[in-house]
Amino acid sequence: MDVKHGTFKGGIHPPYGKESTAGVPLGFGDAPKVVTIPMSLHIGAPCTPVVKKGDQVYLGQKIGEANGFVSAPIHASVSGKVIAVEEKPHPNGDLVMSVVIESDGQDTVDPAIKPYGSLSEMEPDAIKKMILDAGIVGLGGATFPTHVKLAIPPDKHVDCIVLNGAECEPYLTADHHLMLTKPEKVVMGLKIAMKSVGVSKGYIGVEDNKNDAIEALVKAAGSDTGIEVYSLHTKYPQGAEKQLITAVTGREVPSGGLPADAGVVVMNVGTAAQIAETMETGMPLYKRNLTCTGDAIKNPQTLEVRVGVELQSVIDQCGGFASDPGKVIMGGPMMGVTQFQTNVPVIKGTSGILCLTVESAKIPEPSNCIHCGKCMTVCPIHLQPLYLSEYSQRNRWDKCEQNNVMDCIECGSCSFICPAKRTLISSIRVAKREIIAQRRKGN
Repeated sequence: MDVKHGTFKGGIHPPYGKESTAGVPLGFGDAPKVVTIPMSLHIGAPCTPVVKKGDQVYLGQKIGEANGFVSAPIHASVSGKVIAVEEKPHPNGDLVMSVVIESDGQDTVDPAIKPYGSLSEMEPDAIKKMILDAGIVGLGGATFPTHVKLAIPPDKHVDCIVLNGAECEPYLTADHHLMLTKPEKVVMGLKIAMKSVGVSKGYIGVEDNKNDAIEALVKAAGSDTGIEVYSLHTKYPQGAEKQLITAVTGREVPSGGLPADAGVVVMNVGTAAQIAETMETGMPLYKRNLTCTGDAIKNPQTLEVRVGVELQSVIDQCGGFASDPGKVIMGGPMMGVTQFQTNVPVIKGTSGILCLTVESAKIPEPSNCIHCGKCMTVCPIHLQPLYLSEYSQRNRWDKCEQNNVMDCIECGSCSFICPAKRTLISSIRVAKREIIAQRRKGN
């Protein structure tokens, strides 16, 4: 198989910081004694708990029932006893209804769980139902329910699926390790997804700083002419959905549109691997890879961990803090969410735990805009961040909307490149949220 190459216009080259974990073998999280599993683990409607305090539960048993179409059920990540069903801190900063399970150390699998059989035996609708029942959501961080993504509206024509293995966010190597250790599952998951939407073409895009992963995927794909692996230029945000589509297919998602408007479905490689895992074993999504790293961590490493384990437990397994952390981020430095405490749980979208020292976490004082235009040059969506930020600070939401602020993917490239160190992305986020709030009021 010939590996093709691609990229997009714009973007930045931040310090990647991946070397501290890329060469360290994938580890496995310690068996947790207690897990706290929020009923909000995905974009969309939160789940309703279907267990109560005192119940015995099995590994993989459903403990949260999906509410509505854009939702996904939630499953126990250990076997044991439910010791609480109550509101607990969530990584997003809210208090969220959660199921707390004390592990019995046995990991007894729910007896109702059975393998689904071979791909040839499953019809497209059965595949989508399998994905729904397993609670599979996007593992790249957005956590959009996968069964919804694969339910193509009648007015859309999709002819290919693109797997995102770019992992362009600095520091993170969770997908890299997945592609090295389970390339055959990534490829099989892609084939399953292709059958579910009735397409014959699949692509896997990987940045060229992960050539070993590219080689592993090419080998796993073998002689299958329906699957192509793309070597993408290492550049942030190469893994952003719209930029990935352009780099691989040459198509452009229209303003305000979705990938399906360009005839594409995009999925993370971790999501694909989970689909294959579920078909082979019947097990739902209850664990994932994450990278625990940063200059405040003693022994940075990528681990496979259970959903619901505390961030602090993962940090402790990596040797704990090398020095007092100045900032702990769930995810990467560009799009991650800063945490105010480390006793919150790993969720389905937790791709990393980034711990920075006080010195590394310092934010420079912003100065006046020098009108250099660098933010416009690097913007992957070709917006004008300096004007959008200014309009936002003046509460001119109408001007923000007229200048397509809702197309912003919040990658943070503008803030990174700004020589005046202006927090452009922060004010742009405010504008987007105000516009969304106004639209809801109008409805």
